[in-house]
Amino acid sequence: MLLRHIRYLLAVAEHRNFTRAAEALHVSQPTLSQQIRQLEEALGTQLLDRTGRTVRATDAGAAYIGYARRALRELEAGERAVHDVRDLRRGTLRLAMTPTFTSYLVGPLIAGFSARHPGIALCINEMSLDALELALADDAIDLGIAFSPVRSAEIECRPLFAEKLSIVVGVNHPFAQRAGPITPRDLEREPLALLSADFATRTYVDAYLYKQGIAPKILIEANSINAVVVIVRRGGMATILPDAITRENAGLRNIALDPALPHRTVALLRRRESYQSAAALAFAGLIEGIIADAALT
Repeated sequence: MLLRHIRYLLAVAEHRNFTRAAEALHVSQPTLSQQIRQLEEALGTQLLDRTGRTVRATDAGAAYIGYARRALRELEAGERAVHDVRDLRRGTLRLAMTPTFTSYLVGPLIAGFSARHPGIALCINEMSLDALELALADDAIDLGIAFSPVRSAEIECRPLFAEKLSIVVGVNHPFAQRAGPITPRDLEREPLALLSADFATRTYVDAYLYKQGIAPKILIEANSINAVVVIVRRGGMATILPDAITRENAGLRNIALDPALPHRTVALLRRRESYQSAAALAFAGLIEGIIADAALT
């Protein structure tokens, strides 16, 4: 049994079709079929049911594929460990974060880390918390930055700082001239531009507004933080965003709300007991200092 047998089996299981799997693997379909048959002969059992319109795993195949995926994941981690360079002159860091953080946190983090370790290649992905947890479990990324707590017991969370949410308006908005905080009733009368429901921030906002018993005038919903920022900066609307976003946008002002919106814990996420590259360990060691330097805490 060879490693390529496992890779070929997993490709067929993913695509449920020999032709598409062969194309993804850049091999001919006869070669792929032959390799799968060799694996079945070595194990003494049929792994794939080829009789239907799509290929599916047999009961034995489904059991074997689960172990094969875990084994391949560990082998790939081992390969990275072999090639890991401890002096950090080269290497790769695979980092993911939920969308809010790409608007204000990614810049200081990457600038601070790259200044210290310019030889490390960075692969940065923006994804939802659910996708981020799956990527960590599948060893598709090294570290994640998101809100805690998380659902998976496989994921370890290290708290970094508390993120504060506030009312955000443009410099010409009437709220921008207020000396003190506004109330939820003040907010109820204002047209709002909010992030769409697929953002964790919106979940917090909706829960707060419901608790205060107000029905907000939501005129615009957007699935882009940048779009909301542009709308609020140029128009007469208000929004609710992390305080730190206004530091990146001179045309915005933070306005306190009384009672205040709840804070959220930002955390560094990793898979428990997983191999951590030298680059990942270095990033984890530097992140709190970089955040403090950027005055985000």
